[in-house]
Amino acid sequence: MQVDIKTILQEGAAITDAALEALLPTVATVPASIHGAMRHSTFAGGKRLRPVLAYQAAVAVSGKVPEGIANLGAALEMLHTYSLIHDDLPALDNDDLRRGKPTCHVVYGEAIAILAGDALQTRAFEVLAELKSEPATTVKILALIANAVGTIDGMIGGQVLDIESEHVKPTAELVDAIHRAKTGALIRVSIVTGGLFGGAKLDELKRLETFGRKAGLAFQIVDDVLDMTVDSASLGKTAGKDLGAEKATWPAVFGIEESKRQATQLIDEAFAALEPFGEKAEGLKAVARFLVERKN
Repeated sequence: MQVDIKTILQEGAAITDAALEALLPTVATVPASIHGAMRHSTFAGGKRLRPVLAYQAAVAVSGKVPEGIANLGAALEMLHTYSLIHDDLPALDNDDLRRGKPTCHVVYGEAIAILAGDALQTRAFEVLAELKSEPATTVKILALIANAVGTIDGMIGGQVLDIESEHVKPTAELVDAIHRAKTGALIRVSIVTGGLFGGAKLDELKRLETFGRKAGLAFQIVDDVLDMTVDSASLGKTAGKDLGAEKATWPAVFGIEESKRQATQLIDEAFAALEPFGEKAEGLKAVARFLVERKN
């Protein structure tokens, strides 16, 4: 089955943006400043990769994009955007460029940026609680996403490891732990919860989780490589930040060429986990392939 990755990404982004537009308060809603800040970062031009992965995981299970899944995608994008707002703050990465635009705290100040991140997180869980799925499925989705955002093998825990590893000689074990938690956890849970929403059985969820773990790690390896090899204008954020901060990155341990090879190998292994899904998983594979072949 032929799939067009450009169409998959464009259509996925379109339905996600429509859901976000409907779910986020407008700037006419008091207090206007925080709603403006939330929208500034949410609609700054992201690729919506996590929602698209969720949609394509559901397609791999059910053969179609299920009705109502756009709200799951929107919630995942809110959580991702919240993490970016906080990640860019002066106390963390201290970056003034994100998705090619000024970061939230540069435009709205640190206080509003912190609160905008908080607000996106709480709104995301409110949206998740109202998903049009079976109650047991909704509860499971909530639990999985809360865990993936949390401190034990989750995004926040990975961020802490990332901060504490600066100026420390990186090891393969440390970099693997950071990447699987900080970035990989939200990618993995996007795929698993998309499958859940699509009606996946236990064995299918296990395969989707394996795929998500490997694809999520490959994504972050490529992100590390791009930080060292692409300029800021192409990257949409400040290039070379990881090297300047002496962060624990994959290329710092393995070098650029070996990092690229390992990312490709991880995608091959991820694809193997999807074999029982047959042609229904071609869209999910195409998105994963895009993750390691992208240039920004």
